[in-house]
Amino acid sequence: MKAVSILFPLLHLSTTFASPAGEQTVLQLGDLPAYQPVNEWLSDAKKAILKGKNNLEKWYHDGKEFIKQNGLLYEVVSHPSFDEHQLRVTDPELCDTSVKQYSGYLDIANDKHLFFWFFESRNAPSTDPLVLWLNGGPGCSSSTGLLFELGPCSIANEGKNTTFNKHSWTSSANMIFLDQPVNVGFSYADGSTTVDNSPVAGKDVYAFLELFLLRFPEYSKQPVHISGESYAGTYVRASTPHASHSDLSQLPNVAKAIWVGNKQLEPPPRRRRPSLKKINLESIMIGNGITNPYIQMGSVADYACEGPYPLYSDPQGPECTGLRAKILTCQRMIKSCYSYNSRPTCVPAILYCDSQLFGTLARAPLKRGEICTTCASRATAKNSLCYEEFNWIDTWMNDPMVKVALGVEPSRKFASCSTKVSLAFLFQGDGAHNNAELLSELVNEGVRLLIYAGNADAMCDYIGNERWLEALDSSFQREFSKAKPIPWITAGSGKLFGTVRSAGGGGFTAGNVTFATVFEAGHMVPFDQPEAALDLFSRWISNTPLSLIGSAE
Repeated sequence: MKAVSILFPLLHLSTTFASPAGEQTVLQLGDLPAYQPVNEWLSDAKKAILKGKNNLEKWYHDGKEFIKQNGLLYEVVSHPSFDEHQLRVTDPELCDTSVKQYSGYLDIANDKHLFFWFFESRNAPSTDPLVLWLNGGPGCSSSTGLLFELGPCSIANEGKNTTFNKHSWTSSANMIFLDQPVNVGFSYADGSTTVDNSPVAGKDVYAFLELFLLRFPEYSKQPVHISGESYAGTYVRASTPHASHSDLSQLPNVAKAIWVGNKQLEPPPRRRRPSLKKINLESIMIGNGITNPYIQMGSVADYACEGPYPLYSDPQGPECTGLRAKILTCQRMIKSCYSYNSRPTCVPAILYCDSQLFGTLARAPLKRGEICTTCASRATAKNSLCYEEFNWIDTWMNDPMVKVALGVEPSRKFASCSTKVSLAFLFQGDGAHNNAELLSELVNEGVRLLIYAGNADAMCDYIGNERWLEALDSSFQREFSKAKPIPWITAGSGKLFGTVRSAGGGGFTAGNVTFATVFEAGHMVPFDQPEAALDLFSRWISNTPLSLIGSAE
């Protein structure tokens, strides 16, 4: 499962630097090599910093700002429209050194810092789409998706190194991996700042994308896709119009914030913000997501008792009968959360549903061979996560030299997933909210929606995912309800990997609303079925049909 080579003409440079004490240091001509690309110059500067030979703090050249912070060197990107946001950018040479890459932080209001890592497409970076990837959890780093599922390299050898991933999604797209919320992965908060809910600050991610595209305009003309898996089914949704929080927790309103930001760039002219880019939001992609828990919780017994990998042998037996009774209580509590949207209704709902439904599944006898139907089924006392490779990721990301290359302070600790963040969201009742209804407006405005799910995942099962998409209130609902699943055969090997069901596009595109079932894949489809995942992804972002067979009426 490189940086743009911009010449940095130091030949005529005699620049003043500000030190913390207010003193000034002048950089002389011979201090740094002339006419080097920024990535090479930064690399040399990093080496000097590590050797203790550089006391640079802050300077400007040719309209660009550079800083040394915590012993690390960055280019700083800011814009007057975002007075609480800035980017700190460096350019590592890790993972896949054949492509341009950038990493660093989005700084928010001086107390929140979100880590990102960007890789240019291996194919045609000037025309391939730009994709933002978010992992779920809540509280899991998007570096897990990068190093374990779909990034340009895969973690290997117990975390001692990485290997080339031929099925990376960077084969077809320029990709950004963002760690969110704060205190996840390499993202961090100063002082006691925390986050514990989803309906917050899509404006921060909108600011991130604007700053990134202003600095790297060569990626600004392409379509943009927002993608993620699991709890990212909550992250990538549109926000409620009256969100009561301002911290960035997950990315609940990413797509909506982009859409609203684009609207503000349209006439009348008085609403224009100078020099901002229109972000060409093309689609939203959610893999094995939790998006409409009322409907999805209702499918738990159907999957566990009658699905392709049943956890119980008798659909009418006591286990299944008891599970269905608990589902009725769970749905009644979630409905109260939907109606009142308060902690007193939402926290008990998610606590009950998680413990009584998924807790029950975790204790079920497994009859699924090597298929990972639930993360809990692969957990051990040594490794509480689903796969041991997550521990390998921690090992590699905590290597001091990896941190320095990425622009991360060496003392900062990386963890693939944060239990503290996950529990914080749990005790806000965040996972009991209905996020599906908030996608309707975007779909009706032409933003395409792909939902895909492995048929061997019991946590966010494909049955519930297909059902909530059937119920989505959009201009494509009637057409989707009539569409039948048709075989999906990959373009490369010609293997049957699943089924697809679409509405919109008349069979000549990938569709406006599409659901894909991926055979023999668990919760992390790109790991379990890498060829199928890349085929699905590549066809979707190029908007070409996912099947050569026409939709049945």
